[in-house]
Amino acid sequence: MATTMKFDILIRPVITEKSLKLVDEKNQYTFVVSSFSNKTDVKKAIEKKFKVNVLKVRIVSVEGGRVLWGKRRISGRKKDYKKAIVTLKSSDSIDLFKVK
Repeated sequence: MATTMKFDILIRPVITEKSLKLVDEKNQYTFVVSSFSNKTDVKKAIEKKFKVNVLKVRIVSVEGGRVLWGKRRISGRKKDYKKAIVTLKSSDSIDLFKVK
């Protein structure tokens, strides 16, 4: 298996009502991560990219849902992906998740 580089691990932040509520209440940030990454890789990537201290990382495998499209209602599936919920030290924060 090929090793992943640190810049390949974090794909994008998840910005939803629930994730913003986690930021406000528990200082937890949510990211979509590479399907080959593990907790240690995610922790190192977050600490290096955002210069913060990570206390805890939880990873959830999300199964892609069923979709229908077109007049004939052709069915398919969305991709499966991994989501990481990262808890930071109370004094740290990531500016991507700030709502103006």
